[in-house]
Amino acid sequence: MKKFIIFGLICFTFFNGRAQGEGNRPTRAITTAVPFLLIAADARAAGLADQGVATSSDAFSQQWNPAKYAFSEMQQGVGVNYSPYLSSLVNDIGLGNLTYYNRFDERMAIAASLKYFSLGEIVFRENANDLGITQQPNELTFDVSYALQLSETFSMAVAGRYLRSDLQLDRVSEAEAASGFGVDVASFYRGPEIAMNSFNGRLRAGAVISNIGPKLKYDDAGQESFIPTTIRLGAGFDFILDEYNRITPSIEFAKLLVPTPIEPTDSDGNGEIDRNEQIAAQNEYEDISSFGAIFSSWGDAPDGFSEELQEFTWSLGAEYMYRDVFAFRAGYFNEAEEKGARKFISLGAGFKYTIVNIDLSYLFNAGSTNNPLEGTLRFGLSFNFGEQYYDR
Repeated sequence: MKKFIIFGLICFTFFNGRAQGEGNRPTRAITTAVPFLLIAADARAAGLADQGVATSSDAFSQQWNPAKYAFSEMQQGVGVNYSPYLSSLVNDIGLGNLTYYNRFDERMAIAASLKYFSLGEIVFRENANDLGITQQPNELTFDVSYALQLSETFSMAVAGRYLRSDLQLDRVSEAEAASGFGVDVASFYRGPEIAMNSFNGRLRAGAVISNIGPKLKYDDAGQESFIPTTIRLGAGFDFILDEYNRITPSIEFAKLLVPTPIEPTDSDGNGEIDRNEQIAAQNEYEDISSFGAIFSSWGDAPDGFSEELQEFTWSLGAEYMYRDVFAFRAGYFNEAEEKGARKFISLGAGFKYTIVNIDLSYLFNAGSTNNPLEGTLRFGLSFNFGEQYYDR
């Protein structure tokens, strides 16, 4: 029974968002299928409040901006991360990530990654005396990417992603595992090192549209769900104080390119919203194509431009690096109250010894809603080896 309740809580957190915002106003939080794709799968990005579009390249750039691999300092790398989820309630729900990259010459790089989200074991019973059936719902993605330097300061990448969402519950429905695909298009700018009065500096910037693809559908009679197509824009600046110390503040914006939920209207003028009007609004929403939504989602909010701005999340982060051996990270993430109300502060640290990198992060909730990752210690391990590149 406890597992069933926890599963319900997970679904509520993922698919429904908050029911009310400030002043008891209804929210228009945008929901999608496979929302685990929006969770930071690596500890370094998590320590920077889910930033990774414009940070320096690392083994886990695949989720955030695969174009960064074209500027990787080491030829090859492999990394593994694990993030517990709802750790205050259970110990068998979590997100795992395995990534490999290879910069096989000065201009080109390839990478592949596997991401697996397990919802643990859930026992379903029809009555108190039933022995029950154990289910293990899970979701996963596998993707590959190709990155190319177009100049000494600019690169682009494309990634293809296979999606599989197996949330079928034999005692509840006849739904089958849903599968689909997504495509990422990424760009990255890493400026030359510039000498200032008392330090050197380097500008970084990136832009990515991720998870471009068709909707997911679990059964012939069920509704189609958008996958979390997202645009991310980020920038950062390296303050290279001396040969040992570097500080990099950064900022990042993100927006789901998914339609805002359509509110039913009182079409018959009786002063009430009936079932047929709700169905009509839902059908109108489902008729929006996934590719058309990439463009229409910029202007479909019922309250106009002000609400569109609320659909952007933003984060601030900073990373201090000492001798490329020790790193300290901090960040703040913000989402509008009417769009989900996620707000949190993150701290992180990194350690490097020869080819081994260890990253840790911790999250503090700063919003009015509970965060399923609050109080979670995330851990990442990566190995970088092979030839070293010295890009200007």
